[in-house]
Amino acid sequence: MGTPIRTVKWVEKNEELAELLNRDDHLTLHPIDQGFEAEVVKLSSSDKSFVLKIWNKRSKPDVSFQYQLLHVLFERGLAVSKPLGWGINPNGEQVLLTTFDGLPIAEVDEKKMTEIANILSSIHQLQESELSNLQLPKYDFIDYFFPGVSEHADLNEALLSLVPTAKIEQKQIIHGDFHLRNILAENDRYTVIDWTNGQLGDLRYDFAWSLLLLKLYVSDWHADLFQSAYLSDHPILPKELAVFEALACLRWILLSRSGGVPRESNTLERVKGLISGNPFLSQFHFSKLNQEE
Repeated sequence: MGTPIRTVKWVEKNEELAELLNRDDHLTLHPIDQGFEAEVVKLSSSDKSFVLKIWNKRSKPDVSFQYQLLHVLFERGLAVSKPLGWGINPNGEQVLLTTFDGLPIAEVDEKKMTEIANILSSIHQLQESELSNLQLPKYDFIDYFFPGVSEHADLNEALLSLVPTAKIEQKQIIHGDFHLRNILAENDRYTVIDWTNGQLGDLRYDFAWSLLLLKLYVSDWHADLFQSAYLSDHPILPKELAVFEALACLRWILLSRSGGVPRESNTLERVKGLISGNPFLSQFHFSKLNQEE
């Protein structure tokens, strides 16, 4: 396979990419991930490494916006990869080149959970006015996070009941899918990746989704540490948090029914426990929790 960056028609690129294109260095390729929406490969030169994300699946995000968003966040000192360029490859697929910033966090402890919570807090503290005239998109909450929910009568009933109670506020920049697989670690430095869902949204939902995933895939202990550290900067009333956790759980069930979330041996039992323990969900009956039921 040839060096893929030289076959890309770069729409925007920075000086570092321009210099890289003019060098004779051979770039070695190492596949990193085949996700639901894109292929990710690591490119290594003699002295640096980069990440090339190729949207060769059905997903067609606005990569131009992602490039601009990463640029602004990086310039503001947020924990994101430095974007080098974006363009179109010979197959007509959008690509994004960034710095390589390590591998997903494998293990977490109290210190790491606190630092991760502080990263999310710093993202939510950023004001739209600080984004150099970058226009953040604002989407309909249900249409964006619950596509196709109307085909699931039980989830749709619960969702339409909860959204008015939540009183969604789309005032802060949110990541939209903040979890451990989207946080890289290298030499005690953390980097948040995959900004496909970056938008103006409700920080309470962004936090609740992260908290839910910790409860489902890590442990309640780690989730409690994350919650305590985050809420010290962004207090959320218990009733508010409960309704947003309920919304996050509904989204997980919807994704689970299409096979869009990982499921471990105890995941369904954890989900059932969250449903029964949540005052906004316990009143509803859900016909199934995943596509196999």
